Amino acid sequence: MKHKFLSSPISRILISVVLIFLLFYTMLPAINLKDKSFITFIIISAGIILVVNFFSYVSTLLNQIGNRSVSFRDGVERPLKYGLIVVGILLLLSVVASVIGIPIFNASRYRDLITITDGDFSTDVAELNMSQIPVVDKDTASRLGSRKLGEMTDLVSQFEIANNYTQINYKGSPYRVTPLTYADPVKWLFNMKKGLPAYITVDMVTQETNLVWLESGMKYSPGEYFFRNIHRYLRFRYPTKMFDQVSFEIDDNGTPYWVAPTISYKIGWWDGKDINGAVLVNAVTGESAYYPKDQVPQWIDQLYTSDLIITQLDDNGKYQNGFFNSIFGQRNVRRTTYGYNYLAINDDVYLYTGMSSVTADESNIGFVLVNLRTKETKFYTVPGATEYSAMESAKGQVQHLNYTATFPLLLNISNRPTYFLSLKDAAGLVKMYAFVDVEQYQIVGTGQTIDEAKRNYRQALNLEDTEIALESNQEPVTGTINEIIDVVVSGNTVYYFTLTGDENIYTASITSNEKLPFIKPGDTVTFTYSSAVSPSQVIEWK
Repeated sequence: MKHKFLSSPISRILISVVLIFLLFYTMLPAINLKDKSFITFIIISAGIILVVNFFSYVSTLLNQIGNRSVSFRDGVERPLKYGLIVVGILLLLSVVASVIGIPIFNASRYRDLITITDGDFSTDVAELNMSQIPVVDKDTASRLGSRKLGEMTDLVSQFEIANNYTQINYKGSPYRVTPLTYADPVKWLFNMKKGLPAYITVDMVTQETNLVWLESGMKYSPGEYFFRNIHRYLRFRYPTKMFDQVSFEIDDNGTPYWVAPTISYKIGWWDGKDINGAVLVNAVTGESAYYPKDQVPQWIDQLYTSDLIITQLDDNGKYQNGFFNSIFGQRNVRRTTYGYNYLAINDDVYLYTGMSSVTADESNIGFVLVNLRTKETKFYTVPGATEYSAMESAKGQVQHLNYTATFPLLLNISNRPTYFLSLKDAAGLVKMYAFVDVEQYQIVGTGQTIDEAKRNYRQALNLEDTEIALESNQEPVTGTINEIIDVVVSGNTVYYFTLTGDENIYTASITSNEKLPFIKPGDTVTFTYSSAVSPSQVIEWK
């Protein structure tokens, strides 16, 4: 009976359909001939059909042993022949498609995948108030998030934190956001009905970390199984679209979304990858919509992945004067430096990376800023040190402490391009800050607070104190201490105090005045402070 079942044409069709569906369910290729994985899917599917037919022939043989009417030609040779022809044609087309897209034939097209214009640094990059400088990188955000989840004993046994930590602008401030995920399949089984209950936000300026609870849990995520898995959900709703890396973001109301950029190829058949739009999926309800790239909502901050932008920048620099020049002569050939960071400008997130000549490893010829929503790209001609040289210079200032430096953030300090870095101890905690001049990386200012580091940096640049006062929004005040307490913030002693008849709360670092430990209620003090910081931060004691 088994052999008769296998020899039935209907049974062969059913078996093939089931196996091919399982293959599609696992691979999730776009039903699009421009998707390489779809070609692979077709080839494997053809193989499945051939194998099923082969076993059907063996089954027939077992049922009709000795029956000379059973012909190998009729049972196997014909489907094998046609199957191999199909596979051969697909492989040939794949080779041709790959060849027509190689850079030797398309150098100028690879160069033009990204358009770079010259920018004016002092105009395009506004000087940030010290209260707006992000000090948290992805590693630190991950540590803060893990610590926050660890405080929630009812959650930590059921959920883990996904490693997304997407950088976004939220309500005018830079944040990193990431969802929870299920700890294991058993935990998913017990919690799938309610979904993921929360996501984590990390304020990159203040390091404040919050677990944001949702009225209704997120039902769609990479941690889900079956058809609620976000990749499978997208594939079955948009079967022909090719997706790039899916990222997690929240809109201006804090609603969680999955952002799935859609891919188009601009060179040959499947080369020159670019983004032509995005599908947004509400992580709670599963509602989704496709937007062309020029119509995506303003709150989307990372439509283009950093890896894609870096690849396009490298291709632009490599093929400035054609393919052969990129190998021989290398006139005007440049590349990105080995790293990047993000900068928040006008409610958008920009990728920053330095640009270096391929023949020079220790200096940059300038840097680029790329809007990760629109891909607007500007190049700034500022010869100077590479980011890693700046990191070594900053660490050299405190080498006795064995701190490590984060990858720099590019800032505008008095219209001078300046690297800003956080210095972390062995536990990954931020202990100090550093400013390093891009053009003269031996000029460094470090401090236990950002303001202290900036003051030391400006002193190293011999900038006037009057300019410091104007930039910091300093305001003088004299009053009587009403209450004063000291707390430890990120390993540094900070004093919080109020004045009699004054509703403001002021903060002062221990480094701002050596007499702080001896100040008590009733003492009269005079100081200047920055009104741009909350609580108001003391700049200088009189």
